[in-house]
Amino acid sequence: MSASIQSEPASFEQAALSQLKQVFGYHSFRPGQQEVIDATLQGKDSLVLMPTGGGKSLCYQIPALLLPGLTVVVSPLISLMKDQVDALLASGVPAAYVNGNMPYEQVLDTYKKLHEGQIKLLYLAPERLLQPDFIQRLQHLQVSFFAIDEAHCVSHWGHDFRQDYCQLGQLKKHFPNVPTMGLTATADLATRRDIQIQLNLHQSYVYQGSFDRPNIRYNQLIKYQPFSQLMDYLKQQEGSGIIYCGSRRKVDELSQKLAQSGISCAGYHAGMDAAERDRVQQGFIRDNIDVIVATVAFGMGINKPNVRFVVHFELPRTIESYYQETGRAGRDGMPAEALLLFDEKDAARCRKWIAMNDNPDRQAVELQRFEAMHSLAEAQTCRRQVLLNYFAEYNAHTCGNCDICLDPPRQFDGTQQAQKILSCVYRLGQNSVSQYVIDVLRGNQLNKIIEQQHHQLSTFGIGKDQSDAYWHNLINQLIHQGLLRVDITQNAVLKLTEATRDVLTGKQALTLAVPRLSLKVSRKDKLAQRHYDRELFAKLKHLRKQIAEQDQVPPFVVFSDVSLADMAEQLPGSISEFLAISGVGQTKLERYGERFLALINKHLQS
Repeated sequence: MSASIQSEPASFEQAALSQLKQVFGYHSFRPGQQEVIDATLQGKDSLVLMPTGGGKSLCYQIPALLLPGLTVVVSPLISLMKDQVDALLASGVPAAYVNGNMPYEQVLDTYKKLHEGQIKLLYLAPERLLQPDFIQRLQHLQVSFFAIDEAHCVSHWGHDFRQDYCQLGQLKKHFPNVPTMGLTATADLATRRDIQIQLNLHQSYVYQGSFDRPNIRYNQLIKYQPFSQLMDYLKQQEGSGIIYCGSRRKVDELSQKLAQSGISCAGYHAGMDAAERDRVQQGFIRDNIDVIVATVAFGMGINKPNVRFVVHFELPRTIESYYQETGRAGRDGMPAEALLLFDEKDAARCRKWIAMNDNPDRQAVELQRFEAMHSLAEAQTCRRQVLLNYFAEYNAHTCGNCDICLDPPRQFDGTQQAQKILSCVYRLGQNSVSQYVIDVLRGNQLNKIIEQQHHQLSTFGIGKDQSDAYWHNLINQLIHQGLLRVDITQNAVLKLTEATRDVLTGKQALTLAVPRLSLKVSRKDKLAQRHYDRELFAKLKHLRKQIAEQDQVPPFVVFSDVSLADMAEQLPGSISEFLAISGVGQTKLERYGERFLALINKHLQS
């Protein structure tokens, strides 16, 4: 018999909503959560596709509280398990995790509690779960439900494929009647089908939520003097952020320069020892470090809801990666930003790396996915539309919350400007990188230009009326339009293409976009601005930090930024009013309510 509640669907909804309110302090479900929970309570397998920050965790945490036995959650990273368990314990939910870093005595104590029925949710890595002795242990317990988080790791087509995840399909052999739920935020059609096959979810309920994250503003700048661009951007930001780089060397270099420039930051990559990575990650999660500069090694384990911005210093290789990494911003639903610094040289390098793959099938898939990412970076139309269309979520409406919508590209007849660039590339023998071409166009009296006698070319100085950044932007547009190409085999020199001839001879007019050299700093967007007391919000954050340090948990485990903003807006003065704040359940009311109410009252009297 499968683990399910033998009851009517209407009572499922009442029971689930009651747990949502009493334990987690929320007053209504987000789209899809109720349907997924109902399917699980009826004993059905399920595949859940929801965006990061869409509330996936509640889809298995609430059934775990309602089902009679133990729920086992498969999670890929130790840090992610710990954060989830800390948050559950803070809400009064009996949860635990087991991993290889724990002292043996602690593992034995957890096993003892399991057999005594004191634990409702147990978090494990796949390699631990699939050990024969552990499977045997579970068979002596009442296991009601398996939840497999980050389920795209099971698929060869997924961008985070992990060998250990591949074996999870064996669970159905050992526990044929126990419902299994796979959860992921990023999976294209091929990956979704593969997840169902690999996990043996053949008759599963599938919920596919919208991939849209309307609170994230998508921005892009053509990369030029990227460190200066990044510093200008960081000066406009408040709160925590992540900067993704393509290599360990770049992480070390950039984090050091930012720290020297007064930014509270640290680097993170797989080349660092485990203790240092853990120190950096905990510092970030506990709000002691503002900015993390990282490779993609810093990823799935980050359960920090108040990340306000994510920067890609280099072009990601897939839209799935870009979507998941930008999705680490604004998980609390409050306004957040994503910035992509884009350079065609980065794109050329990516193609070269992909071409080094020995598997022709895999190479073709990777190249196809990269070209989709490249198209997103080149887009002159609403970025959210392009992003959602990739995930087969077609939308005819522009979003009003990306750089293209907020500052639409203005077109101009760029034939003459293009001719200046193309002529200069030609006269330099198609043997110069873009910066050298720009130096010649602008008439810069550099030693290397004079030594090569390039100051005598007819194109020397014909572009001195515009900035370096302006010409750099136009060169990128000519590459996009197929008039120039970057030859990565010759240190990224610019080459003319066959399409150049008609433009140079004037037979073909060319429309270009007026270069966007900086971002609009306006914070206005289509999201309603919160009207809360900023001074009180700062005081509440300070109190939260004090409590978090006393309890040795991340601040968001105490209360999210959304909860604090609600307090600063609603100004609760009684226990019942405080309980009505989003994210305040019975346990948190008992633990923290008195101190927060006292602070609010004191602020109102001052």
